[in-house]
Amino acid sequence: QLQLVESGGGLVQPGGSLRLSCAGSEFTLDYYAIGWFRQAPGKEREGVSCISSSGGSTNYADSVKGRFTISRDNAKNTVYLQMNSLKPEDTAVYYCAADRKDYCSGYVVYWGQGTQVTVSS
Repeated sequence: QLQLVESGGGLVQPGGSLRLSCAGSEFTLDYYAIGWFRQAPGKEREGVSCISSSGGSTNYADSVKGRFTISRDNAKNTVYLQMNSLKPEDTAVYYCAADRKDYCSGYVVYWGQGTQVTVSS
């Protein structure tokens, strides 16, 4: 039963910060590149960020670059998304996902359940 277990979502004011966590259950995440995606109501799912299995390379959507930081602690079997300077347009359900490769190929094989991030005053 391979699972990605997300936590850290919630309600935050504009300009605030949240840290999302994605932990592997029943499998080791360090074999996979891990990405974060988000989907707002009525919108298509979009890629936010991705990190290679080793943590040696990362990428970000232009909309979050400079505000979000992806990282991983393979010893804890966890990937993080630190979100700073949050904006209302960041409001979405955030999903973590395991890439089929050890680099960010864009082909997802496992999805987390999603965690709600709401940015509102």
